[in-house]
Amino acid sequence: MRAALDGMVVLITGAARGIGAAIAQEAAQAGAEALVLVDRDPVDLALPCPFDTVTTDLALPDAPADVISAALARFGRIDGLVNAAGLTTRAGYGDATVETWNRMFSVNTRAPFFLMDGAIADMKARAQPGSIINILSMNAHCGAPDLAVYSATKGALLTLTKNAANAHMADRIRVNGINLGWTDTETERHLHAVTLGRGEGWLDARAAEMPLGRLISAGDCARQAVWLLSPASAPMTGVCVDLEQTVTGAPSLP
Repeated sequence: MRAALDGMVVLITGAARGIGAAIAQEAAQAGAEALVLVDRDPVDLALPCPFDTVTTDLALPDAPADVISAALARFGRIDGLVNAAGLTTRAGYGDATVETWNRMFSVNTRAPFFLMDGAIADMKARAQPGSIINILSMNAHCGAPDLAVYSATKGALLTLTKNAANAHMADRIRVNGINLGWTDTETERHLHAVTLGRGEGWLDARAAEMPLGRLISAGDCARQAVWLLSPASAPMTGVCVDLEQTVTGAPSLP
C-alpha cells in the first residue's frame, strides 16, 4: 500500500524549517487534503495543497488550545497530528536551571500532550479514526550528559505516545513515534558551527565518519512520519521507531 494521506487534514508543528517543514512537504506530496502548519516563526512554504498557518509560541499555556481551535475553524476537523516542534537546549546536572527545565518541558512535553488531547477529542466527537505522530529522540533511551533535561522531555513524550495509543486503540486512533537520531538540519549546523564554535566544516567531518557516510536527513524522517501517519502503517500503534545509524543494545565497535 502506498503511503497516501488522501482526504486527511493534518496539523504539523515546527513547520517553519527542518524536520517539520520536510514533513509538511512530504505530506502535501502524499495527497493530504489540507495542512495546518504551526511554528513560533512565520511559515513560508510553497505546497500543492490548501494550508493555513498559525504563528504561536507553544511554551504559552493556551497555545495548544488556540492551535486546535484555529485548525477546526479553518478546516472543520483534524485527521492527523504531527508533533515535530521542540527545543534542544543543552542543560544537564550542574548547569540546568528551573527556567530551562520549565520551558523545555512546556514545549517538548506539555504542548504535545494538549495538542494530542485536542486532536483526540475531535476524532472521538466525529467517531472517526485518526493518526498521531510524535517526533521523539534517541536521547529518550538515556541521552548525553549535556542533554539531560532534553532527554527527560523526550522520554516523557515517549511514555505519553504509548499511553495515548493504549487508551485510544478502540477509538481507532493510532499514536506512534520516531526516536530520531543525529539529523542534518539548519538548526543543527548553526548549533555546532556558531553556538558551540566548532566551525563550518565540523559537522560534515563527523558525518563522513558515520556508517552511511552522512547524518540522517530531514527527508528520511519525513518519509517515515508520513508512512506512520498514513493507513499504510495500520494497525501499528504504540510503536516508537529508532531512526538512527546504530542498533540500540548492540555492542559498540572496537
